[in-house]
Amino acid sequence: MAVHKEEELYGPIKAFYERLGYTVKSEVLHCDLVAMKPDGSETIVVEMKKTFNLALLLQGIERLRLTDTVVLAVERNRKKSGAHNQRFGDITELCRMLGIGLMTVTFFKTKSPVIEMLCEPGEPPQRGARRKKQARLLQEFRERSGDYNVGGSTGRKLVTAYREKALRCVYALQQFGPLSPSKLAAITGNPKSAQVLRHNYYGWFTRIERGKYGLLPSGETALEEYGDVIADWVSGLATKEAASSSD
Repeated sequence: MAVHKEEELYGPIKAFYERLGYTVKSEVLHCDLVAMKPDGSETIVVEMKKTFNLALLLQGIERLRLTDTVVLAVERNRKKSGAHNQRFGDITELCRMLGIGLMTVTFFKTKSPVIEMLCEPGEPPQRGARRKKQARLLQEFRERSGDYNVGGSTGRKLVTAYREKALRCVYALQQFGPLSPSKLAAITGNPKSAQVLRHNYYGWFTRIERGKYGLLPSGETALEEYGDVIADWVSGLATKEAASSSD
């Protein structure tokens, strides 16, 4: 059951804090709801919106100037599965990172609204750094020879480190004909060339006989499509050879 106005959230939230022993008043210095302990020991500011959005988040950050205990409140609409404002796990973690609390109010046709406190103000973040993904990020960055993609683009084939390695195998097979994985590894500098050939992720290679691979027409097409990537790699090899010979 969806609410029509955000003010419909006020009644259930007021009742929630009153049950916890707070005195609650609305629209105090433009704050939607202010809850205070009778002895003045704790003050909570609650800002409400029908759905979570940037305006609500900025409002909450602004309220941190008034008190350290700020809570954002939104409706949890059970019929909005998949909507961006229903990503409560991510939103909750964002609020934790900012030191802001988050609560949801779920309305029903036949029973009283249900309030769920997803995180308390000042609650520390729960999601730690993902070490494996960090390592993958660094490895992917280091193994790419250049910047061949356009940030923010969609629907394009990305030039990943893996694609570069596969393209080097294609180039070597075009230049020297069918080769064994070990010879390809020596030419391309990729010790995992055998895996690239065996998996044949892009459909560029064909197994001619045991221990020897050749190139399919799709591989020739790939060389034309990604000619700039291969040209940079070949140029880099030539530069290294020239430097080593001068030594």
